[in-house]
Amino acid sequence: MNGPEISVSFAPELGLFVPHERRGGPSTVVTDGASTLGHVVESLGVPLTEVGALVVDGRETATGHVPAAGETVTVRAVPRPQRVPGAPLRFLLDVHLGTLARRLRLLGVDAAYESTDIGDPALAARSAAERRVLLSRDRGLLRRRELWAGAYVYSDRPDDQLRDVLGRFAPPLRPWTRCTACNGTLRDAAKEDVADLIEGGTRGAYEVFAQCEACARVYWRGAHHDRLAAMVAAALEEFGEAVR
Repeated sequence: MNGPEISVSFAPELGLFVPHERRGGPSTVVTDGASTLGHVVESLGVPLTEVGALVVDGRETATGHVPAAGETVTVRAVPRPQRVPGAPLRFLLDVHLGTLARRLRLLGVDAAYESTDIGDPALAARSAAERRVLLSRDRGLLRRRELWAGAYVYSDRPDDQLRDVLGRFAPPLRPWTRCTACNGTLRDAAKEDVADLIEGGTRGAYEVFAQCEACARVYWRGAHHDRLAAMVAAALEEFGEAVR
């Protein structure tokens, strides 16, 4: 770039995305005089999914603004909780976030997940077609223009990832209502109706069952229930009561 110089500062929360020398205060950026402010910010490493507001000389400005020489730009972080207008809150997770997808489903959050790598264009297209917030740690994927909405997942640890998403979007929690395998809706099931789908020991030991309306998988309070129940209880304590 060889054009107007502007001054840009980033919110501390965005420090992960920008070079060290641009953290902590304003820095000079040379633009080409034609690119939009949104393009400039992304060229500096910050996906627009993580930007809450662009403030130019004290006024909030659209991403389509073309910077002029001498302008002072402040790039704010996305607010939390973040509201996603225009559709029920639903998520789409990329191939690397399978554990997070299962934990969101355990809490009753609509979380579609691609268990194979279908490629960035297909993921972005599905986000747009189904109006789902795409969750990913791939910054390049989050810059794709066809996305309906997206969010960067800041940690590589599933516990922290779950807290990050719940804290950012505050989705309604309806524990034990979704299939952790396919994201389908669970319904109560009588033992006799699912007897052919479970082993004899399970039939003798348990009386309460649920079944996925989409994939027919059967659930009961087995050996892992206490661990899952503790996870659910912790999420409800920190992020709100379950929706009835």
